[in-house]
Amino acid sequence: MSLQSTEPICRPVSAKEVAIAASWNPVCHITYTRDTWVKLLQSPSDYAFDEAKLLCQESLETWRAWVPDYGEVVLDRSDFYC
Repeated sequence: MSLQSTEPICRPVSAKEVAIAASWNPVCHITYTRDTWVKLLQSPSDYAFDEAKLLCQESLETWRAWVPDYGEVVLDRSDFYC
């Protein structure tokens, strides 16, 4: 997962996150829109929420999003659940 932010993300991945990622189907046919809340595969920090509100689509694969108690990030479609 590669969240793009001005702050570095340095936190170990839990066994639960590894299990979720291993069983997650990356093929996604959902059309997302602005103001949609999505569930993040990995929270950007220990104190941030594990959900994000999509603000605007930057490319076919990336969205600018807002994570409560963290701020704005750029998410790849593979960073959140379908």
